[in-house]
Amino acid sequence: MTLIRADHGEPRRGATRRRRRRRLDWARFDRWLDLVVVVAVSIAVLVGIVALVLTLLF
Repeated sequence: MTLIRADHGEPRRGATRRRRRRRLDWARFDRWLDLVVVVAVSIAVLVGIVALVLTLLF
């Protein structure tokens, strides 16, 4: 007796599969947060450089 059933395109019978609860994907959230931090730091550095240049020129 084999426990593994070969599926040949036949529809499943019996109990339906339960949908897994959607868990928070920490890897995707981490990549998104990294991008937000990179953009925020880049804007802060750009504003700082512009402020320094304006202070030195005027």
